[in-house]
Amino acid sequence: MVSRSYSNLLELASGESPSPSFNRIPRRIPRVVTAPGIVPGLDELSDDDDASVSSSSSHSYRDRTIIVANQLPICVSRDPNSQKLSFSWDKDSLLLQLKDTHQYQNHADMEFVFVGSLREEIPISEQDEVSQVLFDSFKCVPTFLSPDLRARFYLGFCKQQLWPLFHYMLPLSPDLGGRFDRGLWQAYVSVNKIFADKILEVINPDDDFVWVHDYHLMVLPTFLRKRFNRVKLGFFLHSPFPSSEIYKTLPVREEILRSLLNSDLIGFHTFDYARHFLSCCSRMLGLTYESKRGYIGLEYYGRTVSIKILPVGIHLGQLRSVLDLPETEVKVGELIKQFRDQDRIMLLGVDDMDIFKGISLKLLAFEQLLTQHQECRGRVVLVQIANPARGKGKDVAEVQNESYAMVKRINEAFGQPGYDPVILIDSPLQFYERMAYYVVAECCLVTAVRDGMNLIPYEYIIAREGNDRLDSVLGLKKCASKKSMLVVSEFIGCSPSLSGAIRVNPWNIDAVADAMDLALEMADSEKQLRHEKHYRYVSTHDVGYWANSFLQDLERTCREHNRRRCWGIGFGLRFRVVALDPNFRKLSVETTVSAYRRAKTRAILLDYDGTLMPQASIDKSPSVKTIQILNSLCRDKNNAVFLVSAKSRRILSDWFSPCENLGIAAEHGYFFRPCRDAEWNIRVPAADISWKQIAEPVMKLYTETTDGSTIDDKETALVWCYEDADSDFGSCQAKELLSHLESVLANEPVSVKAGHNNVEVKPQGVSKGLVAESLLATMRERNLLPDFVLCIGDDRSDEDMFEVISSAVAGPTLDPEAEVFACTVGRKPSKAKYYVDDTADIFRVMQGLANVSDQSILSLSLRSTVRLDE
Repeated sequence: MVSRSYSNLLELASGESPSPSFNRIPRRIPRVVTAPGIVPGLDELSDDDDASVSSSSSHSYRDRTIIVANQLPICVSRDPNSQKLSFSWDKDSLLLQLKDTHQYQNHADMEFVFVGSLREEIPISEQDEVSQVLFDSFKCVPTFLSPDLRARFYLGFCKQQLWPLFHYMLPLSPDLGGRFDRGLWQAYVSVNKIFADKILEVINPDDDFVWVHDYHLMVLPTFLRKRFNRVKLGFFLHSPFPSSEIYKTLPVREEILRSLLNSDLIGFHTFDYARHFLSCCSRMLGLTYESKRGYIGLEYYGRTVSIKILPVGIHLGQLRSVLDLPETEVKVGELIKQFRDQDRIMLLGVDDMDIFKGISLKLLAFEQLLTQHQECRGRVVLVQIANPARGKGKDVAEVQNESYAMVKRINEAFGQPGYDPVILIDSPLQFYERMAYYVVAECCLVTAVRDGMNLIPYEYIIAREGNDRLDSVLGLKKCASKKSMLVVSEFIGCSPSLSGAIRVNPWNIDAVADAMDLALEMADSEKQLRHEKHYRYVSTHDVGYWANSFLQDLERTCREHNRRRCWGIGFGLRFRVVALDPNFRKLSVETTVSAYRRAKTRAILLDYDGTLMPQASIDKSPSVKTIQILNSLCRDKNNAVFLVSAKSRRILSDWFSPCENLGIAAEHGYFFRPCRDAEWNIRVPAADISWKQIAEPVMKLYTETTDGSTIDDKETALVWCYEDADSDFGSCQAKELLSHLESVLANEPVSVKAGHNNVEVKPQGVSKGLVAESLLATMRERNLLPDFVLCIGDDRSDEDMFEVISSAVAGPTLDPEAEVFACTVGRKPSKAKYYVDDTADIFRVMQGLANVSDQSILSLSLRSTVRLDE
């Protein structure tokens, strides 16, 4: 059994006598944690003990995945006489089914450990023994929740708040979804923490993969990432993810988003769900995403969070084994006598009795069918299997009452002796019985108003394919072509993968009734073609394929973990991990100032927007303090200071007129002057700006159609800015504009670039890197080889400067002992070797340098005064 705590684990590992709690039943350790510096008390072990622990873990290791979900795939029963508990696998559990990836070579040897809760409450006195049995026999680690905590977690926050919201129900009133309750949210977080603690008991963080399932555990990734920065963590959401307009009503929206982003791979059933998630990340966190070689990724503090879009499948082997059961064959025979031998045609619905499955809408559509098509009366029967609702509440009771009332009304209106048009089955059915209904049904109706995936259509297709014994019962010839018909809602996750189904809007009663009629009247040849198409997809995209594909992508995403430096920042559920190149580190004020003081010749290159001035500032002009610092640096004879900006030379000349010795490079370096009184130079051939006549009308078109966007017309460049536009729409328009401009300007001597909230067209060959090259070359011509270089910027355009500065280290333009500080703003992937957190850090560095220069100038002035006195 897993250890109760790390302290107990360490006692056992070090050979000390176990604590009293371990004497009740024999225990063993399933896996030893080997991450140094993470386990409390690990340093207390001797070196020999530590080495032996690591060695024993690594030699016997094989790939292992820890599967985490709200419930374990375990059935529990208690003998009424002996009161002894017995356990068995829950064959219907998806968690158990995804183990069956043995047919896929990539994960043939994968070991699975399950973490989750049990459906039954286990007394505290029996919990240790149950834990031991479950781990030894099933590799399951149970989490035990008190009845009150379980109710507030599952029936409270999960079912009253998350589940309705994720199915597009706003809490407009207490009767329509529960209002947000901070106490229930705290219970949700507490349960997620309990799950995390259980995972910590068995995880080997260096090797194991962790796969978390569904909306019950959406903040679990933060607890795991906080404990192990490099944990290999995947998350799959089995419910819909709502649009940003719906999701943003959740008071804890950001905490949940950031927690999910602590995963390495996030999976969704459909593109719509993934698109909604990405939109929320864009609108609420300001994150951007892109597709690289078919993989969608979000850059999040140096980590790439991958997005996986793949619907889950069915367990093909299990369904076929159920179809092979003798009792299935007997039940099919009974249903044939009940329906086909009575000249009845069965339409089948299988749904949970809840508000989102659309049972009442389906009944209304069937009623419409019987009203409009008299030939269906007495022949067509709708069998509605109603599974028990997973939640409780007033809405569930209302759905049940409405369904019963409608069934009664339809049967009274259209029933005949020996014929009920609707048969509602609300008592529990064995799985083989449900499969028998699939086999006999001519059409399956799945018309939920909102559903995450829904595998009922997949099960129906496999059942209709049948086998030889069932074909014999059905009176089909050997090798006869099979047929099936599906009417599915547009709002369920499996709909996009079933292109041969009749897709309907379940709210449109007339359209659903027409779809039922079409399914009944369609030619057998077309039914066969549709069935064959569906069967090919369902049989090749089963649950094993889905699990293997997810784990394969998780391995790919986590491949670079060990070569990145990671550290955590933030508190509570806003915690996140920054992952960067090992050589990337924070710029130290002390180190920089010390190097600056030692240097004799210095080159300083500074970006403006986002560097000296915060990106979000309304007033972009420099502060008095900025001017003072720049003047202090420029007065130092040992310095060459350049401001490198995308802004026009007119604006920069006006703003920095007090800085006499400041060099300025405007419009990315197209215009260049070494000091205030010098003439502007052009470092590239004079630009032909006739291309503006082509680009400007295109930009105006996008400006007119994108509220909040503007055009910045510079001397040599045109910039379309969408900083004040809707983030999603602006980003979408920017991508389209970029493509449009690249097309119409293909033969012009310009480059089209996408920047931060802008699209810019500028002359070819112009870049901030050119400014850095020119400055270093000019200083070399004057026999000035800098032994100190500081280059600071914040966006993509500054990366060209970083590249030039970094590559110059081993070249002839710098002193062999030069100290180079290429620095970006923010912890993100960059060609710079240093970073600062924000503009406030930059000012601390710049102020430190300015103080050194002021002291140096003052010292020289005093020495000069002394000489004059002498």
